Amino acid sequence: MKIAIARERADGEPRVAATPDTVKKLAGLGHDVSVEAGAGADSAAPDAAYQEAGASIFDDISALAEADLIFKVRRPSDEELAVLRDGAGVVGLFSPHGDKDFAAACADKGVDAFAMEFTPRITRAQSMDALSSQSNLAGYRAVIEAAGVYGRGMAMMMTAAGTVAPAKVFVMGAGVAGLQAIATAKRLGAVVSATDVRPAAKEQVQSLAAKFIAVEDEEFKAAETAGGYAKEMSDDYKAKQAALVAEHIAKQDIVITTALIPGRPAPKLISAEMVASMRPGSVIVDMAVEQGGNVDGAKLGKLAKKGGVTIIGYPNLAGRLAADASNLYAKNLLNLLPLLSGEDGSYAPHWDDEIIAAMALSRDGAVVHPSLVEEAKA
Repeated sequence: MKIAIARERADGEPRVAATPDTVKKLAGLGHDVSVEAGAGADSAAPDAAYQEAGASIFDDISALAEADLIFKVRRPSDEELAVLRDGAGVVGLFSPHGDKDFAAACADKGVDAFAMEFTPRITRAQSMDALSSQSNLAGYRAVIEAAGVYGRGMAMMMTAAGTVAPAKVFVMGAGVAGLQAIATAKRLGAVVSATDVRPAAKEQVQSLAAKFIAVEDEEFKAAETAGGYAKEMSDDYKAKQAALVAEHIAKQDIVITTALIPGRPAPKLISAEMVASMRPGSVIVDMAVEQGGNVDGAKLGKLAKKGGVTIIGYPNLAGRLAADASNLYAKNLLNLLPLLSGEDGSYAPHWDDEIIAAMALSRDGAVVHPSLVEEAKA
């Protein structure tokens, strides 16, 4: 199989879809691997390292026309998509619900598109789950960004001149990103609390020695989908939870929000009044800013000042750890490859496999993902 690694053209995207390590393994499996010049420059992976691993380097995207399978981090640009051959496959983090035209564009081109966001959360697919691998790093980085802006120490310090109190950190959403944020804040010595609408999260939060904050009524007990995602809560529950959270936030130094609902805008969790209730010098990190944000006043790509509170709205926090993020993502793709390959190593997706079926956006000139088909009908 001819596998191509294209340079990322999306603004502010430093990651790359293959590392010299994964290229070496791909080449060892007998695949012909090519990497666009400069693709790994921002992830500590120079062209020479790819060549040593067995890849060829190309300078012109027209070379993508020869590939059977293209690995990407973000969606291909229009120029890249235009040169892909009919029947080729492309894999990446395509934000298919946010970029509703992408799947149709791939179908029109005759390209098979596979969205890493749609990797099913089943045991067999864990090693392919890019959302988890990237969210884990993003949760870590969120705490580091907050600590960098926060004008005080995170841990308790006892000195001859007096005692420095530990920071109080509140994490809203205890998925992969939230749990890593909790663990990181604890390692830095903060007093940590967290909330989530999924009942299973309570035990996970407590296992990290953090305090769990939630209205634990009957609706809360049923607030999780079969896939492990949070459900949209009723207005009544939201009001009760908001009141509890508002009281708690006023006492916090750092708040990190991580709440996302697949296919929907990010839920609003922190109002302007809640922001105003925090003491001067407090920090909020809105990890959902790319999908509309959880925080009133968050600005995409910026530090927003509201009174004495700083709201961090940096997108792509995983990309701020580009080398590690690329390494994990490249391994996710490597683990997926057997489901895109025939016994002879040719490009041959296992269309009847539940993982490939869940990830496929387009096939044979048509949009095939059920959620996208339903959206198109609506």
